Amino acid sequence: MTTGAQAAPSELAALIKDREAWVRDHPGDEASWAVLGAAYAESGRRAADPAAYPRAERALRRSLDVYPAAQGNVEAVLGMGALAQARGDFGAARQWGGKAVKLRPKHWRGQALLVDAYRGLGDQAAAGKALERLRKLHTGAAAMTRTAQVYRDKGWREDASAVAYDAVAKAATPTERAACLSRLGDLAWERGEPSEALAQYAAALRLSPRHAPALAGRARALAALGRTGEAAADWAAALAARPDPAYALEAGELAESLGLEEAARERYDLLLDRSVEGMTHGADHALTLARYEADHGAPETAVRWLRAEWRRGHRSADVADALGWALLRAGRAQEALPYVRRATEQGRRSALFSYHRGAVERESGLEGEARRHLAEALRTNPHFSPLHAPAARRALEALGEPSTEPPLR
Repeated sequence: MTTGAQAAPSELAALIKDREAWVRDHPGDEASWAVLGAAYAESGRRAADPAAYPRAERALRRSLDVYPAAQGNVEAVLGMGALAQARGDFGAARQWGGKAVKLRPKHWRGQALLVDAYRGLGDQAAAGKALERLRKLHTGAAAMTRTAQVYRDKGWREDASAVAYDAVAKAATPTERAACLSRLGDLAWERGEPSEALAQYAAALRLSPRHAPALAGRARALAALGRTGEAAADWAAALAARPDPAYALEAGELAESLGLEEAARERYDLLLDRSVEGMTHGADHALTLARYEADHGAPETAVRWLRAEWRRGHRSADVADALGWALLRAGRAQEALPYVRRATEQGRRSALFSYHRGAVERESGLEGEARRHLAEALRTNPHFSPLHAPAARRALEALGEPSTEPPLR
């Protein structure tokens, strides 16, 4: 909990059990309350169990009651920041990260928290500055992983992959190594290299067989390779390990693409149930819910949710892209244009972003731009979505080849 190296789930569970027993007999031990709260938050994040978040907050508040932040309780402050990040409240995470840095300027975990928070807010400049400070203070896998993520956001794909390999080498535990290998797989998947991605996910799963991100990644790669039965099984395993609404959405769309309406409905119902449960515990699932509503429900509802996120300061490329797409689905293509442009122009090479921009441009009568971005989506990753990649091909075919006739005088 203090070095940043990921522990195995069994070790995390043992730590929680140990600290629970300790604080029952030592209720004034603020350090143990802080460790317990941070462990609850991490456990909830990994298992997509939002019920852990109120327990985390109570433990961390207890630590701060015994030893206030103003007097130097940096561990509880960092725990509160990690909890806010897990809940998707990036503004609060930034505030707690700022407090941690003021209390202890050379505490690398405060800078790491700021990198994550600024990425969630879509502030690439601030994330880059926090990353520079982090790398001066820490050279382990946690810093390398965040470096790769910031480089990915900027579209520096080769640099992101190189640093992600460095993170694997620096991983201090098998669980941390599995997480780093899974991120390497994600980068390969985004480049449209499912076989390479599959190899990285396999290596991760050898170290941690129930690692949910690797199972989810392998499901995407298998679907891209046409091994849809295996992909569906991996989605089921990923959801069993971590019933994340975002996973449920992807699993549902794979089932829908195969014509399995009942299976798709089960996944979408899981998405809705888990999102509602998460919101009752302070978790923000607006982005996933909006993506679901835009394509499978009520696009205007998606627009309202995403505009609320935008007003909160959540202006990442993901939110900009989702808002632009929701506006298009609601029949408001002209309003969508600035958002899909913002998503693609921030740097990240995303096939989904390019497809959404091309679709908005096509609806807006910008055929040349639409043709370029639809082609870019399929060139970046030909199998980026079981539903949307075929739609991108159909849209590109409908546009046809550009006219070669000279303009009329």
